[in-house]
Amino acid sequence: MTRWLTDEEQTTWQAYIRLRQRLDAAIAAGLAEDGLSPSDYEVLVALSAAGGTMRAKELGAEICWDKSRLSKHLTRMATRGLVDRCQAADDARGREVHLTDAGRLALETAAPNHVLLVRRLFIDDMTEREAAALRSLGEKVVAEVERTDLPGGV
Repeated sequence: MTRWLTDEEQTTWQAYIRLRQRLDAAIAAGLAEDGLSPSDYEVLVALSAAGGTMRAKELGAEICWDKSRLSKHLTRMATRGLVDRCQAADDARGREVHLTDAGRLALETAAPNHVLLVRRLFIDDMTEREAAALRSLGEKVVAEVERTDLPGGV
């Protein structure tokens, strides 16, 4: 038996959808000013946080992308000189992704503007209580996705 959303639950869900859509669009526009897409930025941040190199499989798991999407996007990024891909030294079948100097520069250029936009649109007007509630909700949702082995779970 389906438990349909109540009117209040539906309103809450739609508010989240609108928030995500509008925020994603604004973030994409902000990153575009620095020549990056949100996908580029996501890859660059993950590589930077990992010290500049990751196995492709680990990168895909970190950012919740399937192998095909990751491969196609890395090809586009490599063409632009943002990343390099090479065979893993310890595994002939494995691939490593390296952040290039150009990729690091692109990230370092975009990051300050990105943070300013995130602060303005999302962080600055949030109370500590709202931030704590959002963190708690996020942790619960991620745990449920991972527990049920849905796409996006790691």
